[in-house]
Amino acid sequence: MQFRTLTSALALTAAAALALAGCSAEDAADASADSITIGYVPSWSDGKTSGFLLKDQFEKLGYDVEMQELTEAAVLYTSLAEGSIDVFSGAWTERTQAEYVAGREDDFEDLGTWYDNGTITLSVPDYVDITSLEELAPSADRFDGKIIGIEPSAGQMKHTEEVGMPAYGLDSEFSLVSSSTAAMLASVSDAVETGDDIVVTSWRPFWANEVYGLRDLEDPKGVMGTPEGIHVLATQGFTERFSDAADYAADFKLNDEAFSTLENAMTNEYEVGEEAEAVDAWIDEHPDAFPGLLAE
Repeated sequence: MQFRTLTSALALTAAAALALAGCSAEDAADASADSITIGYVPSWSDGKTSGFLLKDQFEKLGYDVEMQELTEAAVLYTSLAEGSIDVFSGAWTERTQAEYVAGREDDFEDLGTWYDNGTITLSVPDYVDITSLEELAPSADRFDGKIIGIEPSAGQMKHTEEVGMPAYGLDSEFSLVSSSTAAMLASVSDAVETGDDIVVTSWRPFWANEVYGLRDLEDPKGVMGTPEGIHVLATQGFTERFSDAADYAADFKLNDEAFSTLENAMTNEYEVGEEAEAVDAWIDEHPDAFPGLLAE
């Protein structure tokens, strides 16, 4: 009798534990269903800026949103493919970052293009009298034979070294210096302050073009590529899980003026950790930046 009573008690306890476990699993699933993770590389200001804006907007749709900082493109795209992050909003998948998507297209969902004039360039400060890539090779000594680049994992670096430089004979006259976006900008700042010649990898949209007066060098051979879109890329299954967020991303658009003001505010007017404040201030000043922008 005691054995049966003990057995019954143990069975009831086990059943209760299973029920609680079931509730916990359901609660976790529910929490996951309402939580979106946006990945970004801190030095890639287009992805960071648009990512924090989308964070604000997705939260206004009712989601919990986490921003996850990643170190480089390969890690970011792998995390997105595997579902460790849900969204990356700085995807140049048409050319510049196409290698990170190639062969695993089915792992991603393209939610839309928020900017359609993305370009990679080689640029000089506006006081430099060279205007074209064709003029660089004969003038290599003026630049100490160096093109100052950014992170070596950036698709722009590979394209510049393997396509852009050989097309204009720069590979025999220049070396492409890998560094970081921050280091490249520090070099630009120093050069502008002293009036020295410098040529750097740059792109559009990018706040530094206006702040430092960087001018794109003409590309008569068209090897740096025609403008491409910057996409909001998601992990497979995102639309099914977050249909209203996916719909919002599909309609999300920014022009040069709108993006540059937000990017400049987030990069130069607010500190790291104050991105939400930068977005709030920008929305207050630009409530009509694009149709569908959600304000308080």
